[in-house]
Amino acid sequence: MRFLSWQIRSRLQQDIVMPWVLGQKLVVQNGMTGATGNIYAGLHEFADMALVLHFLRSGDYFADVGANIGSFTVLASGVCRAKTFAFEPDPGTSLYLSRNIQINDIASLVDVYEIAVGDRCKDVEFTVGLDTVNRVVVGQHRSHSRLVKQMRLDDVLKNTVPAMIKVDVEGYEEKVISGALSTLMKEEVKIVELETVSPCAEKVLESIGFSRRFYDPFSRSFGNEGSSVSSSNACFIRDECFVNSRVRSADRVEVLGISF
Repeated sequence: MRFLSWQIRSRLQQDIVMPWVLGQKLVVQNGMTGATGNIYAGLHEFADMALVLHFLRSGDYFADVGANIGSFTVLASGVCRAKTFAFEPDPGTSLYLSRNIQINDIASLVDVYEIAVGDRCKDVEFTVGLDTVNRVVVGQHRSHSRLVKQMRLDDVLKNTVPAMIKVDVEGYEEKVISGALSTLMKEEVKIVELETVSPCAEKVLESIGFSRRFYDPFSRSFGNEGSSVSSSNACFIRDECFVNSRVRSADRVEVLGISF
């Protein structure tokens, strides 16, 4: 029924407000890959999003680098009531990020930065209009791109330390890590989720105390190998005892009739 409702409404209206998780809503339109995945599946990136729901608490800080239309931001601030720093350089996508913040009444918990995040402060070319695969252009100029300001995460956050950082920047993750070393070395950072992991980025994270783990939302446990629950991002955790205590003590969540 949910699938049918979406199919009909998305053909009649450009923008649709759909109910989502635990009273939250999403403003989406047909063609938004990640956002519409949440309509079909409940949580488009199930293990990664479940970890956000199980780990974050009110009073925590969350960095959402490559926020897109704000799915992770809504979970972190709308459900968990954490303070989010959301980074989305594409103005069209950032518009929907802002709309999702407003419709869920979480503006006081979210700071939006319409900038790229990397290893140094400069202007970079960034693709536009490509939804979830927008990225910093490296090398040859692309026609559908614009100049945007890039900053280091260290410079934006300064003395604010997120408990969890999610980075989804289409292969630019290593640059983001390079510009966030001062932040990452602080013990308060417990979880880093990366969409793309280079050997260099993994080595850096391991050198400052992070270990790569695979999260199973149903058992609320971390393993050294992937479980039957698929994950879109690589998960690195530090202070495993603390993280385990957090996820195991979180309230149960129900999404589309599935409890975890």
